[in-house]
Amino acid sequence: MEVDPESRFRFHNIKEYPRITEYISRFDTEAARVNSIAIIIGLLTGLVIGFYDRTLQYSNTLFGMQQGFSLHEFPHYYVIFMPALGGLLVGLISHFLIKKQYGVEGLIETVTLRGARIKLRDTFLEVFTSIITISSGGALGKEAPGILAGAGTGALVGRILKSPERQLQTLLGCGAAGGIAAAFSAPLAGVVFVVEVIYGELETKTFIPIVISSVFATLVSSTLFGIKPIQISPYQLVSPYKELGLYLILGLLAGIVSTILIRTLYYTKSLFSEIPLHPVFKPALGGLAVGVIGLFYPRVLGMGYNVIMDALNNQFTFKLLLVLLFLKILAFSLSLGSGGSGGTIVPSLFTGAMLGGAFGTAANLFFPGTIAESGAYAMVGMGAVFAGTARAPLTGILILFEITRDYSLILPLMFACVLSNVMSNALYPESIFTEGLRRKGFKIRKGREVDIMVSMLVKDAMVTHVQTVSEEKNVGILIALMQASRHAGFPVLDSKGKLSGIVTLSDLRSKVKYGEVDKKIGDIATHDIEVAYPDETLEAVLKRLGSKQIGRLPVVDRLDKTKLLGLITRSDIVNSYNKKVVEKVRDTY
Repeated sequence: MEVDPESRFRFHNIKEYPRITEYISRFDTEAARVNSIAIIIGLLTGLVIGFYDRTLQYSNTLFGMQQGFSLHEFPHYYVIFMPALGGLLVGLISHFLIKKQYGVEGLIETVTLRGARIKLRDTFLEVFTSIITISSGGALGKEAPGILAGAGTGALVGRILKSPERQLQTLLGCGAAGGIAAAFSAPLAGVVFVVEVIYGELETKTFIPIVISSVFATLVSSTLFGIKPIQISPYQLVSPYKELGLYLILGLLAGIVSTILIRTLYYTKSLFSEIPLHPVFKPALGGLAVGVIGLFYPRVLGMGYNVIMDALNNQFTFKLLLVLLFLKILAFSLSLGSGGSGGTIVPSLFTGAMLGGAFGTAANLFFPGTIAESGAYAMVGMGAVFAGTARAPLTGILILFEITRDYSLILPLMFACVLSNVMSNALYPESIFTEGLRRKGFKIRKGREVDIMVSMLVKDAMVTHVQTVSEEKNVGILIALMQASRHAGFPVLDSKGKLSGIVTLSDLRSKVKYGEVDKKIGDIATHDIEVAYPDETLEAVLKRLGSKQIGRLPVVDRLDKTKLLGLITRSDIVNSYNKKVVEKVRDTY
């Protein structure tokens, strides 16, 4: 039967069939588009993490610091100076090429306060420096660079597609979840980590694409690159009632150790910030100290997966476990606190394995043959210390379950992770990720800023065209300048144009007698001064002004406190705050 050409045309004209167009339009929604993009991000993140993992393996071989290396293979000076050399390379790259370092802390800040916009060049350079730090012996982990690489991948896809800010936040989260999922072959942990640590809360419209990305990233990393969970001997509860009491004690101890780890890290960071050494050389100094530790206890160098495996398989003595516990905390703090690049999750797991192993060994001495082997306690300790440092108990439970695939200890694992989180939170209010933000003045809870002023930075309110005086000029010039400008204080510069102090009307009144107009400004200026940094919040600076009872602060470079960038006063802060309030009210209405 011959078909009429016109009827055939009408059959193919989709406008004649509204039900088909309606059916297609149901799938053409924003959620469907985001989910489709999440698949792409997951696939790309899996490839990026696989490439990162392979590159790290080759770099370990190149530096000669691969897992399980022996001191007998190298001269002693090599083991000491290799981490220092890696630190020097990282210092050069960080100082001259990277403008902003992120890590998990930076991602939280970016998602919460910066519209999820990150600098891709800085992101991937930081991932590259982490390879140098870890492969040269730095006692850090690969997961934070993996999270950063995934977030960078998500941000890159979002930038190419010109995604709006809200969607960009979701895509960045997709990449971050895919990064941790691919690095550990742990898709559930990847999802929960992003929700629990970076976002701070769960929303259905962001949860689904994050799950999709995490699944596809894991598929790529496991099938193409062979990233698999840790293989250990199975453990179980031997005497449930007796052992739950022991796991209770272990959870509380893990909370204490978590607090020690956080405090040691940030004490080390503060210490290195005060060392009068060029920033390029600080990671090298930290690497040198790590190398000295590694000369005597090489197991603390690098990520330490092989050492964790040995602890899980009951290979260490009680004394060695305790020594490795505290030396790992020290080596980790030196590596990261001096300016090295790397993650905190694996060092937390390492520390927890040593704590749990030591606790289990001691417990077996008191209850021989009636409780599980020390390896079971090492496994639970891993999750508990991570939960305490990151304040992410659910992630701690899931990450241990997924990397070991052992469900038999899920009850004591849950118990210890929750107790560790409670104990560490009672001892120290901030996590290892939010403490750095707090020191900048950011107060972030559940993924949101809790005050307007914590989202306002010094660089947005400071005066950049600053009137200064030379310390070589005399007081007469200063008096004339104060009368002409009606300013009550000026930054003081030395002969090289570097900031050397500040001089105020109060200094003039208290240190200059009548007729001493020829006195040098440098002789009356205050040289031990408080300063502000461009990336600090106005809330932090306002508190400093109030506590010191001063009216202005020079704004300087964090890496060079003699480099004057601007000046900020109380009135600058008040004017910026009022402007921000007006903008928020206008946006509301």
